Amino acid sequence: MTDDAPELRASDADRERVAEVLRDALAEGRLDMTEFEERLDATYQARTYGELAPITRDLPAGGGAPGPSVSMVKEPAARGGWAERITGGAGSSSGAVAVMSGFQRKGRWKVPKRFTCFTFWGGGELDLRDALFADREVEINCVTIMGGVGIVVPPGVEVVVRGIGIMGGFDSREDGVPGDPGAPRVIVSGFAFWGGVGIERKPARVRREGEERDVEGADRRMLGHGDLTHGWGHDQRRRDAE
Repeated sequence: MTDDAPELRASDADRERVAEVLRDALAEGRLDMTEFEERLDATYQARTYGELAPITRDLPAGGGAPGPSVSMVKEPAARGGWAERITGGAGSSSGAVAVMSGFQRKGRWKVPKRFTCFTFWGGGELDLRDALFADREVEINCVTIMGGVGIVVPPGVEVVVRGIGIMGGFDSREDGVPGDPGAPRVIVSGFAFWGGVGIERKPARVRREGEERDVEGADRRMLGHGDLTHGWGHDQRRRDAE
């Protein structure tokens, strides 16, 4: 790449292009894991082209032939692209707790690198369709006892399920579905005892007349367990009251 304007500010799309070059170099054995992690950290911390340029100067860019890794011509990034939703920094919150109650995260919130949630006789909903992401790989750790957590992801996001269930379960239907290039990877881990963690893939929301509606309609039932936003504990208390 040229060094005509090293002070020019880099965009999220520029940083993501450099990150893809690094991932290719790791897969090809040009970088070891330590070098890859160091350069990837430097990539997401870079603010200008001058800071990005040295990161891939000794690496080929795509196809094995040397070439520019970052264009000096500022081109508008496609709106709605994944690069502009992986923003770095801290998340909106690091966790949530529901004890005989419920929690919800939805809309334009930022998912941290690790989000931990706990439910006991309660439930929670984590809707990632409009979310920003602090990193390309984030982990949602769910611990639920006689409760439930529902996670909604948009198309294109890769989901990896690593949770353990005892008299409960983690839904694995979305586990291993390939993600879009540059899309976030969401790792769902944790422990469920007499409870459940459901993962559902839905299209992005549409906004009409100030009201948010799901493209697929208003059906919020998940995985045959009922509405996990209210959770197992809510259902139990309602039965007790009757």
